[in-house]
Amino acid sequence: MNILIDAFGGDNAPLEVIKGGIQATQELDVTVTLVGDMEKLQKCAEKNKLSLDGLEILHAPSVFDIHAEPTTLLKQHRDTSLAVGLEALHDGKGDAFVCAGSTGALLVGASVLVKRVPGIKRAAAAPVLPTQKKPFLLIDGGANNDCRSEMLVQFGIMGSAYMQHVMHVRKPRVALLNVGAEETKGRELDLETYQKMEEAPVHFIGNIEARQLPFGEADVVVTDGFTGNVALKLYEGMGKFMATEMKENLFAGASGKLAALLILPKIKALTKKMDYKAVGGAVMLGVQKPVIKAHGSSDAQAFFNAIRQAKDCVTGEVIDAIAEAAK
Repeated sequence: MNILIDAFGGDNAPLEVIKGGIQATQELDVTVTLVGDMEKLQKCAEKNKLSLDGLEILHAPSVFDIHAEPTTLLKQHRDTSLAVGLEALHDGKGDAFVCAGSTGALLVGASVLVKRVPGIKRAAAAPVLPTQKKPFLLIDGGANNDCRSEMLVQFGIMGSAYMQHVMHVRKPRVALLNVGAEETKGRELDLETYQKMEEAPVHFIGNIEARQLPFGEADVVVTDGFTGNVALKLYEGMGKFMATEMKENLFAGASGKLAALLILPKIKALTKKMDYKAVGGAVMLGVQKPVIKAHGSSDAQAFFNAIRQAKDCVTGEVIDAIAEAAK
């Protein structure tokens, strides 16, 4: 299995991408192809005393600017590592693609270059987030700000397929993110979606409020991309806030430091549990091959996890499951 990865996407590229790729080839039984400027990759590896022997390189001379208009990827920036990687994926030169660069450009490229699954109206970003019990999938996490009810229903179907085939949840509970639990709550979009979701081939459990998300009361949470991205960013921010507050309060003063040492293992376990990057990234569901959007600040471990997630998507045959459901 060959996993393509944009070697110049993200804040810590290419060094952390290289390190994550090396770890993946050693531990995951996959081939990793770095997509990017060959000379720069070789110089980076040499400078940091890293061997590229176990990695493939697909040359791409330029990098897509994260501030550029996403649609320019298709015409002005076809020589970038992002575009070259996606075209290679479409052409069968790889089984999945990982990128920590522009979310918008990745979505555009995945939809147009790799192409959507027949019958799927829109591809969606689907991050997996931690909870008190077990992770849940949020879909859409920011790809489609304006949605129709039939799109949200498809998001629920795709999310259910992912949780079943990749996360091994036998009967995923699908919920609609709303301002109240009652089926009469929400906008016209939510009311229409609720009715259609009841007839969809998923285990629909009704509406869920944002305050319920951290307690694992659903396996798939469906919403439009605007609402989903707000929820995602708040989730991330609150996690960092709680971690900072915990450290500052526990380690304040001599008595606090002594008490903190006694419970340090539990603190580390909680921090690891709430690390959303530990799962990998946001999978772009709805395209014909697995595409993973890694977090922009990904380090080597996060890139390794994203590669592992890409491998799980391939072995879990989630694309085939979505294609079957979309017929």
